Amino acid sequence: MPQLIFLPHAEICPDGAVIAVERGVTICDAANANGIEIEHACEKSCACTTCHVIIREGLDSLAEADELEEDMLDKAWGLEPESRLSCQAVVQDTDLVIEIPKYTINMVSEGH
Repeated sequence: MPQLIFLPHAEICPDGAVIAVERGVTICDAANANGIEIEHACEKSCACTTCHVIIREGLDSLAEADELEEDMLDKAWGLEPESRLSCQAVVQDTDLVIEIPKYTINMVSEGH
């Protein structure tokens, strides 16, 4: 069973976390089911960037982002080559080391 290793994030998981998950679940669903509250303002429909994460290890095990995800990622705060939307990244057989960015862009909560 693959593990998701979340690096410490000051607000969401200050001590970091390691969770074992079933293959085929998204990073967002796995995190939220285990008390790591990754925001997902669009209800995981790939219409925002609030669930943006950076895959520090294991990126090659994930299916490539499709065009819609890539277009959304272009709007994410702190975009890196290893960035993914956690609602679209489906866990396979490899452990992943995941960083949750310090900020997100949420047009609703920011009053835009």
